[in-house]
Amino acid sequence: MMARLAAFFAFIIAACAPALLQAQDAATVGAIVERTFAPLIKEHEVPGLAVGVTAGGRQHLFYYGVASKEAGAAVNADTLFEIASITKPFTATLAGYAQAQGKLSFDDHPGQYLPALRDTAIDKASLINLATYTAGLPLHLPNAIKTFAEAESFIATLKIKTAPGEMRLYSNPSIGLLGHVTALAMNGDFTSLMETQLLPKLGVRGCFIRVPEAREQDYAQGYKGKTPRRMGLAVFGEEAYGLKCSAPALLRFVEDNIRPDRLEPALARAVAATHVGYFRVGGMVQGMGWEQYSWPVTLKRLLAGNSNDMIFKPNAATHLDPPRAPSGPTLFNKTGSTAAFSAYVAFVPAHQLGIVILANKNIPTPARITAAHAVLEALAKR
Repeated sequence: MMARLAAFFAFIIAACAPALLQAQDAATVGAIVERTFAPLIKEHEVPGLAVGVTAGGRQHLFYYGVASKEAGAAVNADTLFEIASITKPFTATLAGYAQAQGKLSFDDHPGQYLPALRDTAIDKASLINLATYTAGLPLHLPNAIKTFAEAESFIATLKIKTAPGEMRLYSNPSIGLLGHVTALAMNGDFTSLMETQLLPKLGVRGCFIRVPEAREQDYAQGYKGKTPRRMGLAVFGEEAYGLKCSAPALLRFVEDNIRPDRLEPALARAVAATHVGYFRVGGMVQGMGWEQYSWPVTLKRLLAGNSNDMIFKPNAATHLDPPRAPSGPTLFNKTGSTAAFSAYVAFVPAHQLGIVILANKNIPTPARITAAHAVLEALAKR
């Protein structure tokens, strides 16, 4: 009798162990996130924040504050935040998908798709140069430019002082032109290709360039100081910084990057292509959209790679020959900021570990990165 009871209780314990472990993991992740982000929210007076963590294939999502001060709507799983430049890895993935389908090559030049750019200075650059900000285009187009025709004319006459690949100059028009060329190669409209092809195939539900009328109530109100703000789009805005995403949707994109093998073959190759490093720039490696660091990485090095000097100044680039995927544990990251929103994504595929941060206020980049780094380090040590 006692033996049967012992066997019964052993069975019950074994059956409950996965659930108990999962609950313990959720509690541990929650405690780490809470102690990290509660002070950040207070210090920077953040109206609303969403944090997503993926660890070992499980999602953990945390919501704080309000999506709109005026409406008093709480941040939740449906809340859409402007992710700004985190759009760039999505654009790079679409370009990778076009290459995987044989519709373009990263070695192509923009003049092959835009005759007005043929034999101009920018036509010396390849699509890889556009994807890695090494083509020589500036951070922004002049404010006076309102149409693609005006942008095309500006780029065609631009005097570029360095050869492609010599300098990294962070640039919205660079990745924007990549997205535009990709859409031409795929015989479609960039926004439609993103929303009706790439995002559904990735399983990312809850990211939009054009927020549908039915989801307008979910679009968070951003704040610059106390002033409500949302972004407006300029030429190449859709391709460079146009996406609005919920935390679960952006976290799904992170999980696609952690496990691209679970995607259809062409899409898996597209995601893998964005993990290839092409240039070493200071302490980081620049890929298509994503920036890479050997893991573990110090906070000092991560902050340097995401500093204002990296954004606003030219930096010498060393070409990796041949370009290569990481050979060891690697952290991939990308920041995103508009006037009234901020975001950050970082993940380490080797540890099946990632984090997304979304806020309806522009939290200083160092604060976002410091918080994310603390969470990833704490979880990696478990």
